[in-house]
Amino acid sequence: MAQIRSFRDYIANRFYNELFNAVSDYMEQNHSNLDVSSRRVHNIDSAELSDISLKHVFIENLPGMKIAFDVLLEAEFEISETDRHNDCHDEKTQWFKISCTGDLSRNLVDFSIEAVEVYNSKDKQLNPMSDSLVPIIKSEQLEAVAKDFLERYYQEALYKPMAIDPNILAKRMGLSVELKHITSDFSLFGQVFFADCETEYYNKEASEYTRTQVKRGTIFVDPDAYFLRNLGSVHNTIVHECVHWDKHRKAFELERLYNEYATQIKCQVIGGMKENKVWSATDWMEWHANALTPRIQMPLTQAKIKAAELIREYFKRYPEAKLIDIMEAVIDEMALFFFVSRLAAKIRMVDIGIEEAVGTFTYIDGRYVKPHAFKTGAIKRNQTYSISERDAAFESSVNPVLREKIQSGHYLFVDSHFCINDPRYISYDEYGQALLTDYARHHIDECCLVFDLAIQRTANSYGKQFYTECVLFRDATSDIVFEAHYSDSKINDDVDAQAIAILAYNKELAEIMKQLPGGFTESLKMLMTWKEKTVEGLADASYLDPKTIQRMRNNDDYEPSLETIVAICIALQLPPAASYALINRSTHALGVSEKHFAYDFLIRSWYTKPILECNAMLQRLGFDPLTKEK
Repeated sequence: MAQIRSFRDYIANRFYNELFNAVSDYMEQNHSNLDVSSRRVHNIDSAELSDISLKHVFIENLPGMKIAFDVLLEAEFEISETDRHNDCHDEKTQWFKISCTGDLSRNLVDFSIEAVEVYNSKDKQLNPMSDSLVPIIKSEQLEAVAKDFLERYYQEALYKPMAIDPNILAKRMGLSVELKHITSDFSLFGQVFFADCETEYYNKEASEYTRTQVKRGTIFVDPDAYFLRNLGSVHNTIVHECVHWDKHRKAFELERLYNEYATQIKCQVIGGMKENKVWSATDWMEWHANALTPRIQMPLTQAKIKAAELIREYFKRYPEAKLIDIMEAVIDEMALFFFVSRLAAKIRMVDIGIEEAVGTFTYIDGRYVKPHAFKTGAIKRNQTYSISERDAAFESSVNPVLREKIQSGHYLFVDSHFCINDPRYISYDEYGQALLTDYARHHIDECCLVFDLAIQRTANSYGKQFYTECVLFRDATSDIVFEAHYSDSKINDDVDAQAIAILAYNKELAEIMKQLPGGFTESLKMLMTWKEKTVEGLADASYLDPKTIQRMRNNDDYEPSLETIVAICIALQLPPAASYALINRSTHALGVSEKHFAYDFLIRSWYTKPILECNAMLQRLGFDPLTKEK
């Protein structure tokens, strides 16, 4: 179904004569009542139709394969007035509405015109369809549409929490499920057939494609989905194809009116909505199936009941725990109970109003980010508090507003967050590693800056809604790459106000900066004394040779590399102001290259990290380490 099919064009081509005759008959019977003005014709004695042009078709979805549709057309006609002296004529146009019905399962051979009238306004439609015969379903209608689906096929799921058995669902819908390898590369998970046909599947044992006869209403599911993905994904695939059958047979029949050999819809079930502003009928159908499937598998009311039950159970086990601390376990329990994926369960938890689920199961830079919580409505779905090292380095260097905040010394980059540099929010483990405190994780909106997320790269062509869901589930194995951009918003202004209120100006640092000598060697000595670092201790912390440090301390003509000086600043854990003062007293300066952006980030936001971690981060960004490991 790659081509875009138009029901309006089909009606215009196939039923032009019927529509023309209907309007012509109407004019013949109602010419005196035509509401047209003319300087030449004052009393219309006759009206003769010359041409019609279809402008639009408003389609109403009826039960079964029937549809009702109003054809809006512009009619060109001649009106005339006859008297004893002469005849008067004038050319006019008028819009008409032709109300029609038909049955797609009969290829519209029963096409019928029910009424003809002058068009004044569009009638309200209860179940509208697009020009491609795809149901028009708004986001706010999804829950109701899913409920209607269950009322027709799986009522018991509306009365108590339960897992939908997709095989029972398919059987009730008159469908059959077969396990077939659809492709050799597992690029297609599911396939539904709308007509009897001959098709092919991949014979894994013979390593070749094999032809087979398939009956209408057959669903193929790739058995590798059980092993390469999970049972939740298999259930999702079958329900997904059932949704296609229920919602999109009429779109398929329109395709058959154009192409009698059309037989199937193939699905990767990758989710989402296209980046392109203009969607095709196939895009809409995939969105319907992707959006409705989890709502069918986890009906709104029953999902709320089950989530509340699980939360109560976990609070009984861990009475001192906060909701965010048990949320990942609850999500996994939800996924197991409803036989859905962890992603589907997490998104559903957010849908039903449990926003603590947003801060769970996040992986950035290949590492797990501990769960965090924030006030309801604190951020939008395309925003996050958690960002990658690369984005943190880049944004803190090129965004002037963020750069100013970081330069203030009020923030550190800790556990993938820009957090207020205060003991209430940041603690240190036995190895001196900075960590977010439990209080910070439970009140992340109070102490961390917000970033807007945008997709940089994805292996599939779906974007907007899909990536907002992926924001909620940034998996370690995901092929989606995000870019985070600092959000210059009131949210961050509030956090900044909190930082300013908490962090008093460091008088000790101010005093050191006043006393700092003008030369590099003497400044280094003073900063080492302030930080109580010996040459040997600094050498160990920086992974530099002690002789190199001695030369920097004692030889004014010695010019260390910029990397060496940055390593010294990190090893001394100097505040950003002191680091920049030391660099400015050398022969170097930080420029605007990507590598220097990374150095700037280390100095401003990672200066509490060990040198090996800083080196590792630089290597992840594609740069050489500051120093070599001993």
